[in-house]
Parts: sequence; structure tokens; C-alpha cells
Amino acid sequence: MELQTFHSPCFSGNALPLIRHHVYKWKSRNWFDLNPNFFGASRFLKHPLSRKKDFPKSNRGSLVCSYIVHKNQNLQLNDARVIFSVAPAMGHNKESHPESHFRIPSIVSALETMELTSKFRGSEIIELQNFKPASVDDIVSVHARAYVSGLEKAMNQASQLGIIHIEGSGPTYATPTTFQESLVAAGAGITLVDSVVAASKSSLDPPTGFALIRPPGHHAIPKGPMGFCVFGNVAIAARYAQRVHGLKRVFIIDFDVHHGNGTNDAFYDDPDIFFLSTHQDGSYPGTGKFDEVGHGDGEGTTLNLPLPGGSGDIAMRTVFDEVIVPSAQRFKPDIILVSAGYDGHVLDPLASLQFTTGTYYMLASNIKQLAKDICGGRCVFFLEGGYNLKSLSYSVADSFRAFLGEPSMASEFDDPAILYEEPSAKVKQAIQRIKHIHSL
Repeated sequence: MELQTFHSPCFSGNALPLIRHHVYKWKSRNWFDLNPNFFGASRFLKHPLSRKKDFPKSNRGSLVCSYIVHKNQNLQLNDARVIFSVAPAMGHNKESHPESHFRIPSIVSALETMELTSKFRGSEIIELQNFKPASVDDIVSVHARAYVSGLEKAMNQASQLGIIHIEGSGPTYATPTTFQESLVAAGAGITLVDSVVAASKSSLDPPTGFALIRPPGHHAIPKGPMGFCVFGNVAIAARYAQRVHGLKRVFIIDFDVHHGNGTNDAFYDDPDIFFLSTHQDGSYPGTGKFDEVGHGDGEGTTLNLPLPGGSGDIAMRTVFDEVIVPSAQRFKPDIILVSAGYDGHVLDPLASLQFTTGTYYMLASNIKQLAKDICGGRCVFFLEGGYNLKSLSYSVADSFRAFLGEPSMASEFDDPAILYEEPSAKVKQAIQRIKHIHSL
């Protein structure tokens, strides 16, 4: 089957053969049967969505942003239960690197296989396919302008060498397309904020957004890249929600197995953005200690909960009920944004928690309900980590089922026989300690 053209400003016509090569190479690994139509430009929505603001023609490329202005498009969103955007960054890849360009196609193929797309669900599930990359101004609301301009200039070196390292001795790399594809990833998140906010104006139960994007973002610090991350996608969306939509109070939940140090640092002294991270104690990058609670006016609006290795479903359910819910209820946010990392899964190679597909279903379902209860249902998920392609894909698919209000199918994938007893005493101690620090 022939691939359709992938209409994105980050790929020129000359890049398409490279994309085809990577896709068919990926298919040969037999993780899922990838549907080549994934790369088509008009899979679900027949009409592009556009922002109210007019942009110069030279900046539009082949994508336009998604602010909803047409009546029929509003109706589509009101009928939807899930809205998602896709930014696979196919040109941003390093051989044998865990944060590979196979990740997003794996998820999208799984959604197709499990009939969790509009092809099977109609207006219940909508993909926003036409959106503008984030602007440099969007990016510098979080990151230093010197870093952003420096990365753009580094693309010349990447073009000559093919791949460069942009984090000193760290694991973050760049290819000739990294800068533009990172703008597209951030734009995909902004698109969903626009759309979810628009839907919430005419519905008490708007759809949940999910940005299936890479490179991930939560490790990227204001001054530069870090830990596979280039731009802080969720942080950029938080500032955008405040600036464009007047959503002053933003609650960010980060359940990636690693501490979201970049997001943590971006808002450490900001009283209007509450950052809550659960992560494996002692894991990369070694930050996110109990006593990191914010600074100055922002003291108390950063909550870090390191969980002992081996923590699993029981631990996370308790954390949600005893830590996340009371924190959110007390903060009273206008929107909830989620750094959704799936690398806490027991099958993931980069850590040693014991989350299961069922754990992620629980988190998705409970966070959606929390948003409905306290902030008009406004909630957008942003993909962060997750490096076992099967557990990543099944877990994201089960998150979609949670958003739809349908039963979990985790039992078809999870194998309880590989789990071991959780360190319940250590988990209890950690939860009690954080509750004491934050007076929960």
C-alpha cells in the first residue's frame, strides 16, 4: 500500500523517502501492523480548523492552528469524548536510542487495531490534524531566547553531521529536523488547549485532549535541553493557557517514572501553577525530593513524591486519593494538564516501578473525573516517556477507553504473574511524609 503525503512543515518532499524507509523498517519488527494511512493528511477531519488570529502566509506552512470558529466544528467537538493530535517527529531519531521515532506510530497503529479512532467511533474520537507549529514567542514563554535561537542555528551543524548531541555529555540529540519538529510538538499541545477550552464553553463535560507527541518535554529546563527533551511541551501549554485563554490557575500532574525537573524549575516560584510529580525515588535525574516545595510566592505549589522502587497499582491508587485529589481541590485550578509518562510500567526497561496497563486506565479515568469536578472538565494529556512499545501502546489505548467511559481491557495485556509484592510500608511512609509537609 502506498503512503500518502504527510503534510507537515517539518518535512520537505525530499524527506518523504526517508520517512517511508523508517516506516517499513519499523513494520518489519512486527510490533503492530502499521497502517500507512497514519501519514495521510486527512484521516479524520474533512475541514481544517483555524485560529481566530490571522498569521502571515509565510508562517503558515501547510498547517493551520485549531481554534474552533465554525459552527459545525463546534458541534463535532461537543459530540467528542476524546480529541487528540499527533506529532511523530519522524526525522528526529537516533539508531538504538530508546526515545525513537517508532513510539508514536506504534501508538497510532494500536489505536487503529483496537478500533479507537473516528474510523470506528465517528465523532466520539476526533484527531485534530491541521495545526500550526508553536511560535518562537510561545517557546520563550518558558525557555531562554538564547537557547531557542542557538538550537535553531545548530540545525546547520546537524545538517552537515546528520546527528549532534545538544546536552553536553547527556543523552539528548538533534537531527536536521529537530528544531522544526519540536515546534510542531509544542503546537500540537497548544492546539488541544484551544480546542478543549472552546468545547468547554458550550459543554459541562468537554472532551479530554491527548497530545501524542515527541520529543518529550518535562526534563527540558528553561536554559536548555535535558533527558531526551527539547522544549517543555506541557510548560509551554500552561503559559499559553494563562496568556491566551485567561486560565490563571493551572494544575500539572506528572506521573512519568522520572521527575519532571524542567517543569518543576519553570514554575518553582509561581503561585498560580501547581506542579505535582510522582516518580521513582533515586531515578534520573535525581531531583524531585520531598522538600522541594517551591520558592518565594510559589512556596507550597510544588509537590514532589518520590515512590520506592516496586511501587505499583495499590500505591498509585492511594496516592491519587490521598495526595492528588486533596491538592487539586485546595488549589482550585482552571485547567488540568498532565505529563503522561508510561515508563512506570512493569515492562518498561528504564525503571523499576510496577505500574500496569490497568494503573494507567485508573489514572486517566480518575483525572478526567477530577477535571470534571473542579475545572469544568478542561484537561489535556501530553505524552512524555514510555519505551516498551507494546506496554506504551496498550496503556495509551486503555487511557482512551477511560476517557470514553468504557471498561478497561488491561486484563488482555497485563500478566499478574510477573508482579511481586509492593513495598507497602515504604509507600505508606512516603505518603504520610508528603501529607505532613503539605498539610493534606
